[in-house]
Amino acid sequence: MLLNFIADFFKKFALGLSFTLVLIPNLGCAYNSASYSPPPSQLNLSVPPGFSIEIFAKLEPCESCFITGPRMMATDDEGNLFVATGKLNKVYKIEPSNNINVNAVTWLDDLNIPNGIAHHNGYIYVANEDHVLKVSQKNPNDKKIIIQNLATGGHTTKTIKIGPDGFIYLNVGSSCNVCVENDPSRATIQRYTLDGKPEGAIKTFGRHKPDATWAKGLRNSQGFDWHPITKKMYATNNGSDMRSSKKNGPVNDELPPEHFNEIMPGEHYGWPYCWGNQFYDPNFEGPQNFCTTTKGPDVMFTSHSTPIGMSFLDKTNFPNEMKNDAVVALHGSWNRKEFSGYKLVLVEFDDNHKPISYKNFITGWLSNGSAWGRPVDVIQSHDGGLFVSDDRSGYIYKITFKGK
Repeated sequence: MLLNFIADFFKKFALGLSFTLVLIPNLGCAYNSASYSPPPSQLNLSVPPGFSIEIFAKLEPCESCFITGPRMMATDDEGNLFVATGKLNKVYKIEPSNNINVNAVTWLDDLNIPNGIAHHNGYIYVANEDHVLKVSQKNPNDKKIIIQNLATGGHTTKTIKIGPDGFIYLNVGSSCNVCVENDPSRATIQRYTLDGKPEGAIKTFGRHKPDATWAKGLRNSQGFDWHPITKKMYATNNGSDMRSSKKNGPVNDELPPEHFNEIMPGEHYGWPYCWGNQFYDPNFEGPQNFCTTTKGPDVMFTSHSTPIGMSFLDKTNFPNEMKNDAVVALHGSWNRKEFSGYKLVLVEFDDNHKPISYKNFITGWLSNGSAWGRPVDVIQSHDGGLFVSDDRSGYIYKITFKGK
């Protein structure tokens, strides 16, 4: 019985489930997640001057479910919005509208934890837990698996996007909190052709199996996008939980920071041995001098704030000084005493198109230890605004700029 309990505990922990109370063995610390509060009758979110945010659509809410509800989103050339729903195993389609509280219809069903979704040349690409579907936009019954046998369990969700180079990019998160992976595809971003053939950073020849790995050492890079001018790829990344700055020391809630990385082919980003500016994890020692060979983050967010989706703002009608910047959704912490995240932040780029800092953009989902919403993804709309998904309230929001 004891062994079964321990096995079940660590299975749930590896899956990242939210516990109201988690006891950390040998460290004597207790952690809790922000409790649920019902959505207000009127949105009480704080937005910058000139901006507004409204509820665009209402899907199934999920107070404390794990990866259930509105997750990643994509738009097609006509402005239709497609929304993946995780464990609801559906993709919704929402037609373009200038109204609020518009209807969402089930476009695809009977999936396997669909999280990532992308549109390209008349096809919708859906990233399930273990495979990628290519679906005809005109006929959703016309679909085929183009990538299969993806790693399952652990960080189970996959995010998919089509890069400006015309290749599929796909994240595969780690199987654990901190460990050495047996499967080399874990904790990576992968790259494939549009037909699902591996096209990683290292070319293979002869008898060597084709490798799709584009970048590694990324514990869970759920959100990524490409800078509109430089075409450089940037991604969010979730740091490990329950770390200390000292060997066998107490858990430090401020460690490790979350990352915003420029993704470069063939680079290693440190996990599981190091975080931040190449700081060595004293409780999980790696090869000597390993961290000096890794690529550090460009910007660091507050620890455990769980950055997920991100989008640049080049196609919005936002002020010109923001169109070089990116918005990131901080889904919110589950394992620190002082909660972090539950908001949107603006990552600012300088005149050389390099990220330098971040600041709050929209806040208010968290108040007095309770959170009625958890933003997941951010994408540009067809008419100059932003869509934001929220898997706790079930809302899809639309952000518009009407000021000077």
